Amino acid sequence: MNKLFPKIEAFATGMLPVDEIHTIYWEKSGNPSGIPIFVFHGGPGGGTSPNMRRFFDPKYYLVIMFDQRGAGKSTPYAEIRNNTTEDLIADIEKLRSHLNIEQFHIFGGSWGSTLALAYTEEYPDNCLGIIMRGIFTMRACEVDWFMHKMGHFYPEAFSEFISFLPEQDRDNPLEAYYKLLNGDDINLRDKAASHWVEYECACARHTRTDEHRLSDKQGNNLAIARIEAHYFIKNQFTPNNKLILNAHKLKDIKIIIVQGRYDIICPIKTAYELQQEIPHAKMVIVADAGHASSDPAMQLALLQATEEMKATGA
Repeated sequence: MNKLFPKIEAFATGMLPVDEIHTIYWEKSGNPSGIPIFVFHGGPGGGTSPNMRRFFDPKYYLVIMFDQRGAGKSTPYAEIRNNTTEDLIADIEKLRSHLNIEQFHIFGGSWGSTLALAYTEEYPDNCLGIIMRGIFTMRACEVDWFMHKMGHFYPEAFSEFISFLPEQDRDNPLEAYYKLLNGDDINLRDKAASHWVEYECACARHTRTDEHRLSDKQGNNLAIARIEAHYFIKNQFTPNNKLILNAHKLKDIKIIIVQGRYDIICPIKTAYELQQEIPHAKMVIVADAGHASSDPAMQLALLQATEEMKATGA
């Protein structure tokens, strides 16, 4: 298998109120009687897309996708109030109950891997198996890498990213962008969001295919930039390495880690450190891939993972 599954449409969709502010979008596709697999999108703030359905055999899996708070079709758009990791975990539980699903697989990349770890460490009995790509555990060193050091590989993109800020604010770009992304000047806010996403996309590229498909993010700039900045500042874990420390709770869950060797956004070191804590997890290093799931080599590895996960059954 070296191609995504054919395009399919969702056969059920809905909007689930999860608190007094937020309502999240959800959808089902694939086999209505199939093995459930939840898709945890990236960002945070990235939202889902129809192309994500194509990683799963539609005859076998019941594919459940949802847009996290503030992302995609969820409302209010780009909202950071009542938007924490704990809130998202609670939303998953509400959606699981709403859809009357007892156990399910998880498929998550980048921030989606963060949320997969956070959720399953809280509710390990609900999880049949986990496929994670581009591991990110929200440690301070990983946030610092994103804001300062990944530009070592893409200095021209980092220069564009940092030069948008006033010179006196360039030593702390996270705080500076956070203020702009939440400011009252809509024009400046949108320009800041565009610069943030363009920088992230530039660093995610490994092939021309990545560059083309990452342009799809452009319609979702504000949610991606604002919610990412919000989480980087407000929602780091205590202790800092909580997700890796608690990974032993996943010892009875089948786990496949798919990691691009040249992932600049989420370097392979984090995936390696996680795998040392859960040695039963299978680690697939994709030699010719970066961060993006649209890289052909990464697509193939993820497809193979969803096929392999079938062996766990219901």
